[in-house]
Amino acid sequence: MTAAVNPAAPAGNSGLLADKVVVVGGVGPGLGRSIALQAAAAGAKVVLAARTASRLEDIAKEIQAAGGTSLQVPTDITDDAAVQALVERSVAEFGHVDVLVNNAFSLPSMKPLARTDFDHIRSSLDLTVLGGLRMTKAFTDELEKSSGAIVMINSMVVRHSEPRYGSYKLSKAALLAMSQTLATELGEKGIRINTVAPGYIWDDQLKWYFGEVAKKYGITPEQVYEQTASKSDLKRLPEPDEIARAAVFLASDWASAITGQTLDVNCGEYHV
Repeated sequence: MTAAVNPAAPAGNSGLLADKVVVVGGVGPGLGRSIALQAAAAGAKVVLAARTASRLEDIAKEIQAAGGTSLQVPTDITDDAAVQALVERSVAEFGHVDVLVNNAFSLPSMKPLARTDFDHIRSSLDLTVLGGLRMTKAFTDELEKSSGAIVMINSMVVRHSEPRYGSYKLSKAALLAMSQTLATELGEKGIRINTVAPGYIWDDQLKWYFGEVAKKYGITPEQVYEQTASKSDLKRLPEPDEIARAAVFLASDWASAITGQTLDVNCGEYHV
């Protein structure tokens, strides 16, 4: 289903994040996992933060097996005390923090705004936007000490206006606006803030979804993939590690003059 390329091949220890401490908030089994693993492969010590402790344990084992170092801190980023505890644990363990990656994700309602429950919208904004702001504010002092970087994980949903993604676009557009404002506000502290906006991510969740679409229309999952990928320049969909490596680049010193920017990673589905 994909072009003759192996985008998920291990990048090896690039050294881009050597000696840096990277906090990944909202670690999940898909992109969050890839960000943590790619950061560790680039030489970083990784702090894993999410509500599900068992998920953190699994990813920590993968990092350890690859020779990396990590710290697990179960965290609800909608809770002030929990986020402050995350900061304290990170500094106590590693002495400093250089990078914060905000990857918190809330499932979209998949309904037009007119039929989306207000509570769903509120919870999405609380997690995606206010959660990202809470994490940013909590880590600002430490990131100022290290002239650090923040990477916000957004979505290509900010590039289109399909009705069923209304509440999702609302929260992600707010996240983008907030990220740009924070880049201006925190720039004088030496903190860089950039955004990665993935397109479709070819992971287990999307594979399941394409399978369901295939059943609905009486076609194969391969046909769903091909129809979707045909809209992109590369005629394929990006994989989690490819998006994670974009985040690693923006977090690294190679991006030292880049702030307030959005890097789209979508195999050329949208041009900006």
